[in-house]
Amino acid sequence: MTLSISNLSAGYSGHTVLEDINVPIMEGGTFIGLIGPNASGKSTLFKTLAGLIKPMSGSVKINDEDITNLKRKDRSRRVAYMPQAFGCNALLTVFESVLLALKQTSGWRVKSDNLDRVSDTLNALGLSHLASRGIADLSGGQAQMVAVAQTLVRAPEVILLDEPTSALDLHHQLSIMTSIQTEVGRRKPVVMAALHDLNLAAKFCDRLVLLRDGKVLADGLPADILSLPVIGETYRVETDLEKTHRGALYVDARLRA
Repeated sequence: MTLSISNLSAGYSGHTVLEDINVPIMEGGTFIGLIGPNASGKSTLFKTLAGLIKPMSGSVKINDEDITNLKRKDRSRRVAYMPQAFGCNALLTVFESVLLALKQTSGWRVKSDNLDRVSDTLNALGLSHLASRGIADLSGGQAQMVAVAQTLVRAPEVILLDEPTSALDLHHQLSIMTSIQTEVGRRKPVVMAALHDLNLAAKFCDRLVLLRDGKVLADGLPADILSLPVIGETYRVETDLEKTHRGALYVDARLRA
């Protein structure tokens, strides 16, 4: 399975936000980090890929099929999108909310394998102990982790995660990113996550796409992208790419003098 984006332009009410976006073939089983400052177009790109915004031009292909004209329901079976702001019925338990997310794309009759998939997903994300807890009783970080579970449980071909670690402490950031990485290896979807933390991106992603002002500035391996001068220019900081004693990449950033 592959995903590719060609000459994609999109925006709102005639205002162009994304201009001629090209991201060559992304293979299934690849974890791609979408990086860039605020207002660079990351959320708009995800909404366009998910079918929430109709592109002005260009194509989005899964394998060789252009999905830009698929009905939203049909596309949602193939592309799962977790936005920055997410909501869920506060009367549901965690288990019920994840099951509901699964059934939205697979029909409403609940089968035993549906229950097994929900249990497996919660277990993989370390959320099993919250299964019977009400959504209204969760912390912000726990609710965000449940939102990730709602996205992963559908097992789509493409998974889009808009800032999946923004409300999480360090332990849960690492836990979620590790679980996503495991999901990539197990089911082989294309996963693209918008990330502000460049060190998380360096640690977990196979490939980085740098976006600024609605244009792709760079695309490649984390070691190559994070060493580019354009990283500092884009974020208006000074950066050096270092390696820890364990060989992990580390972005040392500081404000410009």
